[in-house]
Amino acid sequence: MVLEMKVPSPGESITEVEIATWLVEDGDYVEKDQAIAEVDSDKATLELPAEESGIITLKADEGDAVAVGAVVCLIDTNAEKPANTSVPSKEEAKETPKAIPVKTEEKTSYATGTASPAAKKILAEKGLTASSIKGTGKAGRITKSDAVHAVPSMGTPNTNEARDSNKKKLSMLRRKVAQRLVSVKNETAMLTTFNEVNMQPIFDLRTSYKETFKSKHGVSLGFMSFFTKAVVRALQLYPDVNSMIDGDYKIDYDFQDISIAVSGPKGLMVPVIRNAEKLTFKGIESEVKRLAIRAREGQITIDEMTGGTFTITNGGVFGSMLSTPIINPPQSAILGMHNIVNRPMAVDGEVVIQPIMYVALSYDHRIIDGRESVGFLVAVKEALENPVALLMDDQPTKALEI
Repeated sequence: MVLEMKVPSPGESITEVEIATWLVEDGDYVEKDQAIAEVDSDKATLELPAEESGIITLKADEGDAVAVGAVVCLIDTNAEKPANTSVPSKEEAKETPKAIPVKTEEKTSYATGTASPAAKKILAEKGLTASSIKGTGKAGRITKSDAVHAVPSMGTPNTNEARDSNKKKLSMLRRKVAQRLVSVKNETAMLTTFNEVNMQPIFDLRTSYKETFKSKHGVSLGFMSFFTKAVVRALQLYPDVNSMIDGDYKIDYDFQDISIAVSGPKGLMVPVIRNAEKLTFKGIESEVKRLAIRAREGQITIDEMTGGTFTITNGGVFGSMLSTPIINPPQSAILGMHNIVNRPMAVDGEVVIQPIMYVALSYDHRIIDGRESVGFLVAVKEALENPVALLMDDQPTKALEI
């Protein structure tokens, strides 16, 4: 019996995926539930497990975009398992290099290196010569496609060393992210406002309680719980920042689902902390840890990354001092955290050294006015600089559940 394996639906509204990596070769024997491929959708990367054991025949190449429900491989379930054959683990499959085909010397002719009329015109417009292009047409002829994709030289290097470049197709996820970011810049009236936060009060709280907090709850008392709490409070004070535009309508939410940007193996992931307004410091830190682990291990689901009402991103973990974060559509605002640096600051009329973080709020000016955006960021600053009173009701041990 020959089983047709079809692309399963990774989620609602997704109509096609891209074969990112085949973890097996054509003609291999595969076991049931063995990971045979990684497929990219525009929201996540998923593994494709074998539905039955048998000899596999691949029907799509790496990089191919295939529709949901299309056949990507066949499995001959009647085939016997070859003797002395072991199925590689997922890690071994990813690390094992594929066979490199032996290059054969191409025959040359009068057409080799000659540009077609259409290609010649395009090369002239780009200021390129036919001798600088390698043709992919018959007998090495330079086609119109070769000319269109030709890139002008970056100059002549003052060195005799060989130099090379590599062209690699972007993953479907990265292409979707690029499209979304460009659309945000083109379709929103995005502005950014900045402020600075004295982090000393939070440093003092963490110094006093972080060991007890971790020993009791099994998670660290980090900065994200303080920022999430401060953001929830500010969103309740300035609800326009927690709203979205839908055509000619404005959508308001009476809950705060906070998206947090984390770095994953396939790029930036933005999982969501649901109902953050109901979570304690312990609840937020536990959820941040759970989502970050799932993102790093490639296990995050589409449902876990959709539906947020506001985003927090932390460029400070990479050393960023200041940036203008781009809004995560269809949301209307995003808060950027940055690195913490000791800086001179006036405190009670005296110059003292304090740990300072610059924060940035990018917002859609179509729906959020300057009063709301600046007021929101000031409210975040006030809560972070006075966390005991504004985030803990003057009861830090109760708020931290210790």
